[in-house]
Amino acid sequence: MSSESVVLPSGRIKGIALVLIGSILWGTSGTVAQFLFQQQGFSAEWLVVIRLLMAGALLLAFAYQKEGKRVWEIWRKKEARFQIALFGLFGMLAVQYTYFAAIQHGNAATATVLQYLGPVIITCYLALVSKRLPNRKEVIAVILAVVGTFFLVTGGSIQSLSISGWAVFWGISSAFALAFYTLQPHKLLTEWGSKIVVGWGMLIGGIGFSFIHPPWKFEGEWSLSSYAAVIFVVVFGTLIAFYCYLESLRYISATETSLLACAEPLSAAFLSVMWLHVSFGFAEWIGTFCILSTIVILSVVKDAKVSKKPKRPL
Repeated sequence: MSSESVVLPSGRIKGIALVLIGSILWGTSGTVAQFLFQQQGFSAEWLVVIRLLMAGALLLAFAYQKEGKRVWEIWRKKEARFQIALFGLFGMLAVQYTYFAAIQHGNAATATVLQYLGPVIITCYLALVSKRLPNRKEVIAVILAVVGTFFLVTGGSIQSLSISGWAVFWGISSAFALAFYTLQPHKLLTEWGSKIVVGWGMLIGGIGFSFIHPPWKFEGEWSLSSYAAVIFVVVFGTLIAFYCYLESLRYISATETSLLACAEPLSAAFLSVMWLHVSFGFAEWIGTFCILSTIVILSVVKDAKVSKKPKRPL
């Protein structure tokens, strides 16, 4: 009994630390991407294709070390081949590109917060397909999401947008892409696990996008800081962040993990303001609070599948 009382608290602390590290790394990588786009002249297209190809290859190598030849077995089943291709091209690639495009046209803070509208979209979709009316908590979450989006994109003024129209378009698109990314690969994740599915999804998305924007088609200015930034986005903002997030699920519940993952948009907002001097006023903070409140509300809805099996975009 005494041993359990010692192990459990330390395990919880480790789980909380892991999810916070992963979430902060994700948020930081968005701000680093903004630095590359707006100060080094990099394009979102190039960073997306490089991130997907390199992170996908590294993640599959990591998966092979852990699970051996099982990494290749997913291609032996016809249905799995179709589903992983669909996930890679319309899930992984879509969520990556829309997110980085939102950053390029706006900033990491608003792009990351707008992407957090994804769980609300999922909740509405699940209510629609199950032919039921949303419950009271879900209705409150939708209202908060709408109010939060209004404050975030207008700065509280109905006369103008605080960010560009393209930033709003890509940010909301990233939320829809996140919804598809979360719901579509459920069977694949159950059978093959996150490392294999996400690894192949990244590599397929990167290969597919290479036909549109080859990785050698580069725009920007190389310097020591830009080299470091690209390495950070690929290694720390993708591979290590993903590992920390998954590892945290061994020690704390998925609901707790999804709540603590709110550190991602908060870290992106803080760094954007402090490092890149992004204008983020009182109205934008109200919008951020409203949207993040939807995560808290939806995480305590017992039948919300997304809160039980959260999957993060990388």
